[in-house]
Amino acid sequence: MSSLRIAVIGGDGIGPEVIRQAIRVADRALRLESTTVDWNDLPWNSAYYRATGRIMPVDGWDVLKDHDSILFGALGHPDVPETVTLQGLLLPLRRNFDQYVNLRPAYLFDGVQSPLRDKAPGSIDMLIYRENTEGEYAPVGGRLYPGTPHETAIQTGVFTRRGCERIMQAAFQAAKTRRKKLTSITKSNAQGHSMGLWDDVYRDVAREHPDVQSHSLLVDAAAMDFVRKPETFDVVVASNLFGDILTDLSAIITGSVGLAASGNINPEGAFPSMFEPVHGSAPDIAGKGIANPLAAILSAGMMFDHLKLTKAAVAIRQAVAKVLKAGKPKTPDLGGSATTTEIGDAVLAAVG
Repeated sequence: MSSLRIAVIGGDGIGPEVIRQAIRVADRALRLESTTVDWNDLPWNSAYYRATGRIMPVDGWDVLKDHDSILFGALGHPDVPETVTLQGLLLPLRRNFDQYVNLRPAYLFDGVQSPLRDKAPGSIDMLIYRENTEGEYAPVGGRLYPGTPHETAIQTGVFTRRGCERIMQAAFQAAKTRRKKLTSITKSNAQGHSMGLWDDVYRDVAREHPDVQSHSLLVDAAAMDFVRKPETFDVVVASNLFGDILTDLSAIITGSVGLAASGNINPEGAFPSMFEPVHGSAPDIAGKGIANPLAAILSAGMMFDHLKLTKAAVAIRQAVAKVLKAGKPKTPDLGGSATTTEIGDAVLAAVG
């Protein structure tokens, strides 16, 4: 029997609460595989920062490299600047481990009510490929004359042909396994240099995949169409910022951000990939036991897909779908009153 080492960063707020349920379900699903998992719990969060002055130890990157994958909860606390949490761990982790594919599915499950009128189960089914290591989130820029009337801020987006091409190639390959439709998100009418390069690369890559029906769509039009006709989208590829915003919208139109799973993936396997729920630390409900763990559970399923543990991954998705279709228990974000643990128990029972 083979064994895998998974780093677990529960993090802040509801992160540890939902990750606890994800691991319970993952361990049950692993009974279908000839593989065991050693879960290595790493206490890197805002409390660790307040105690040590660091969000992670000096050798943190080496520690993470010694794992097959990373399961991540959330980082963020009202008393700790995001320059410490987001800029100090999460974004550098994506860049240092070259996790250039941020993969975010959006699916309307049976039993979940979309806020959009008359949307049938499965009618919204998108796979969004967000470039994850450069673009608008590149840490290039600074401030001049801070604290004066002349204070000036410069934030520079960084777009490379290599960065654009590899996320688009990944998206086109995914489209071939689905409905063979792809939408590239742009704003080149206003950002002629950065998104102009994005459009050029999109056209070059599209010519290599004539079997995929593809088109380019301005981000403002895409935001409208995610609401107006979301069923027309299949695979979507977008830059770091546009992908981030649109996937929050796609999560809401499929019922709740509490169902939104994601993967930060290094497809070549040179570094461990990281899987996390999209919802963040939600400090307003932390400790109340009412957070929806399904996004974290589905993220564990995505991780098993990446690790080629297909039986376990399928079992997790089917169990979540079964619980949602039954309509109970439901957490408050879905209109119910169930606790985080009660949802975990229900998914465990559905895995069998």
